[in-house]
Amino acid sequence: MNAIPTELMQALQNLTPQQLAWLSGWCWAKSDGTALPAAVNTATQTPATAAAPTAEALKITVLSASQTGNARQIADDLTARLKAAGLSVSHIHAGDYKTKQLADEKLLLLVTSTQGEGEPPEEAVSLHKFLTGKKAPNLNGLKFAVLGLGDSSYPQFCAAGNIFDARLAELGGTRLAERTDCDLDFQATAAAWLEKIVPIVEEQAGSATANNSVAIDASNEIHTPSLFHKENPFPAPLLVRQKITGRYSDKDVRHIELDLTGSGLQYRAGDTLGIWFDNDTALVDSILAAVQLDGSETIELNTQTKTIRDALIHDLEITQNTPQFTKGYAELAGNGELSAAVAADLHGFIATNPIAGLVEKYPAKLTATELSGLLRPISPRLYSIASAPEEAGEEVHLTVGTLRYNYNDKTYTGGASGYLTERLEEDGSVRVFIEHNPSFRLPENPNTPIIMIGAGTGIAPFRAFMQQRAATEAEGKNWLIFGNPHFSEDFLYQTEWQTLAKDGYLHKYSFAWSRDQKEKIYVQDKIRENAADVWQWLQDGAYLYVCGDAARMAKDVEAALLEVISREGGFNEEDAEEYLDNLRQEKRYRRDVY
Repeated sequence: MNAIPTELMQALQNLTPQQLAWLSGWCWAKSDGTALPAAVNTATQTPATAAAPTAEALKITVLSASQTGNARQIADDLTARLKAAGLSVSHIHAGDYKTKQLADEKLLLLVTSTQGEGEPPEEAVSLHKFLTGKKAPNLNGLKFAVLGLGDSSYPQFCAAGNIFDARLAELGGTRLAERTDCDLDFQATAAAWLEKIVPIVEEQAGSATANNSVAIDASNEIHTPSLFHKENPFPAPLLVRQKITGRYSDKDVRHIELDLTGSGLQYRAGDTLGIWFDNDTALVDSILAAVQLDGSETIELNTQTKTIRDALIHDLEITQNTPQFTKGYAELAGNGELSAAVAADLHGFIATNPIAGLVEKYPAKLTATELSGLLRPISPRLYSIASAPEEAGEEVHLTVGTLRYNYNDKTYTGGASGYLTERLEEDGSVRVFIEHNPSFRLPENPNTPIIMIGAGTGIAPFRAFMQQRAATEAEGKNWLIFGNPHFSEDFLYQTEWQTLAKDGYLHKYSFAWSRDQKEKIYVQDKIRENAADVWQWLQDGAYLYVCGDAARMAKDVEAALLEVISREGGFNEEDAEEYLDNLRQEKRYRRDVY
């Protein structure tokens, strides 16, 4: 018998069990030119009724690239609608997508968010590199559509969706529809896009349809449904709020414990907790005073009648400025100085002028309806969970740094961070939901070594990882690389890390105290300093985890990793990048950055 060609073996490895079963039957039939055999009922050994032959269905791929779960939810809704229409559709998370599959796609629907300074979400980094790199394929046979999600308060609004859309077209793809961009209040825009794109896809599919839809989640995680979710959050009682930075620290970081008893909410180490918060009443009153409202004026909001003060406290975003607010307020205020400043540098102006400071500096008389029309709805904030259920039971822990900034000699605090660390009453509760993050998980094999790299509150998920590993007595080696300004003031969870080291669960640790000496030392410096060990751990199969600031720390860490891989592995720059991207595709390089 002749050996099976290597190319065929490689192709067979990518097939599902169902596809292999069908293919074996097809090959059996083709071997003697007969038709496919009828299915046999094994109980009676009689032929079963054969299905009527159908045209091959147009394969549709729905690809979601999500950072906070919104893009994934929209993709789920799109998949469900296409499935209801009888179309052959697969929903694949970008982190599970094989980039080489792109060349074979016929119809691709991409829903993508944007993070940081216009970058793709973490799970779509490999796809982005592939599409913009030298190995990008010819896509003349592809039809596609892109829905982008973003935040208009950032200069690079929906940049990831823009880049993906432009690149797919440059490579030869044909747009089914022009790209649509959604702001934080994405629901209405996304719903309109779904209404438009589903009939277009149905028309493309024509009569060649088959109801064999599937949603792919390579994590294979099953979550028990709860009555509580993003749209119906659980009121979690506050159990503990403790400052964990020193008296002389420039940072105010609080350890927070919330009670999930009775909620049915379940999480795993690596997940995030969504927080719905109320705005500071003092901030609300200062805005009302600046626009000459007393707060009792009523508005219509989401089919309800509310006072403007109540809406500003509970429903409208007032801690993050936006182009919509700034341009709209400048027009209503009729202030020449303000209009000139906005026209000169809109995004620069937004970045340096909070809403409350802006209206106080340039007061004007507005109606309640005019004010509410300038503001977008409050969106929940996501925090990396700092506990593992194996240790914390029905509690969930957070590590929250209070955001504070000065403007015109006044101090302002972040909406959610100020609420959690200061304004939430000791016996109060906070509305929460779980946002599952399957792309930031410990290795399935508990013997696998891990390297955890984080700065500041980026230590939160690593506390959860270590709680899980200690509770399950995992034998894999653990290495923490952590940075903060001062050892004496900013060593978050110091005694816990010391106990883990004493008990044999923290095998290696490298701390970067950036301000404890004349020369600033950061986590990326510790990576370079320990280059040989980093490379050896990678050779031993270690997983790399990074958590923290996306704009600076995560980029500096990646640059240091590439240097280590290049030097220790003997790679040139291009090969080092390919090595690191292979780690990402193998899910051995995982980042939770924000």
